[in-house]
Amino acid sequence: MGFAWPRSLTSRLVVTAVALVAVVSLLIGTVTTIGMRAWLTDRLDGDVRSALMRVTRVADDLPAPGPIGGAPGPGGGFFREVGMVTAAYSAAGEQTGSVVLDGSGGRVNQVALDEDALAALKQATNGHAQTIDVPGVGSYRVLATRLSDDTTVVVGLPTDDVDEATMSLVRWELVLALLGILAAALAGSAVVRRQLRPLREVAATAHAVAALPLDSGDIGVTERVPEHLTDVRTEAGQVGAALNQLLAHVESSLSARHRSELQVRQFVADASHELRTPLTTIAGYTELARRRGDVETSTMALAKVEEEAARMTALVEDLLLLARLDAGRPLAVENVDLTRLLLEAVDDARVVAPGHRWQIVLPDDGEPIEVTGDEHRLHQVVTNLLTNARKYTPAGTTVTVTVRHGGFDVHDDGPGFPPDLAATAFERFTRGDASRHRSDGIGLGLALVQAIVAAHGGTVELATEPGSTRVSVRLR
Repeated sequence: MGFAWPRSLTSRLVVTAVALVAVVSLLIGTVTTIGMRAWLTDRLDGDVRSALMRVTRVADDLPAPGPIGGAPGPGGGFFREVGMVTAAYSAAGEQTGSVVLDGSGGRVNQVALDEDALAALKQATNGHAQTIDVPGVGSYRVLATRLSDDTTVVVGLPTDDVDEATMSLVRWELVLALLGILAAALAGSAVVRRQLRPLREVAATAHAVAALPLDSGDIGVTERVPEHLTDVRTEAGQVGAALNQLLAHVESSLSARHRSELQVRQFVADASHELRTPLTTIAGYTELARRRGDVETSTMALAKVEEEAARMTALVEDLLLLARLDAGRPLAVENVDLTRLLLEAVDDARVVAPGHRWQIVLPDDGEPIEVTGDEHRLHQVVTNLLTNARKYTPAGTTVTVTVRHGGFDVHDDGPGFPPDLAATAFERFTRGDASRHRSDGIGLGLALVQAIVAAHGGTVELATEPGSTRVSVRLR
């Protein structure tokens, strides 16, 4: 089975920290061991070189070429270190060698080397220290030199001390490395858990929000990440700040959805109310005509039925138009002479409402203004605005239409919109009669204006106060 890498961030960070400590400990231990062994080996080479110099000096003073190992101890020759090996190889092929077993008490106890040991020492390179395994004796650091009579002398010292010191160092390094790894695991676990505590608190906030019922109703996402966890200078703070932004966006989106649901319900209720009134009227007059049966009553009833049918037809057509605009149905795209359209609309308004003063202001250059759009729908926009200005202002009011590049304004000096109505003037079924008594309008005129202008990529703005009401239409 392969190694299973930890899944949690805490475990991964702790494992990573411990692995780094282990790698660093291994590197430090390796470098230290290599350096220490090299230093000890250099010291041993110095001792071997000194021993070789003593041996060769004494050998040169001997009267005849005999075994080098025959020299006495400190009282009559040179001092031999315990464990030191010496070997001599004459030009005639003779070879001799010994190893010191004990040098205490002023005596040198040494044992002659066998042929295998001598053969191994004969491999020593002249002038260069090297390590040789001497059979039956051990590992030695040896150095060779050639005397004046062509005799080669080899001297070596055991590497036991170097090996033992190196192994002792390695053991201590292993113990200290294990202790360091254990300490790193414990301390790293505590530190990482403490540092990741803010993330756990952020996760707790997210879980709390996830437990809220967000499918319906007016939902307020009040849960937020605490302020002390939103410091963007830290990684956890960045996550906390981002989550708070997300929650704020979700809350505003849910509020917008709830408002949309309420608007749809209100729209359905208003449409049902507006349709129920003419249907009730039609049902009443048909019942009246059926009961009386005379021609005069039937004629009056048919006239009222026709009037209410026309009213329902206009309402349904407006509702269908709004539905199509909401669905993004494309409008006709053609060049529309806006100046001519407004002139004709103002002339029509003068005929319909001669009690008002109708004015139109054209650009100073006298050039006709053209826009791109649906001429029939733009005519409906102008007609709705002029109809509103006529219906909701008293006789004698001055209505001024100002033509400009990219749109037009409709201004009147009437009483203006009521303050509680101005903010919702472009919403559907908005009328001054809040109690919803029957009136001439059904509250879709300005809603249609805004929907049609928006479908043309334009905007509508309303500025109203007593004595001055201006509707500004801007088209692309």
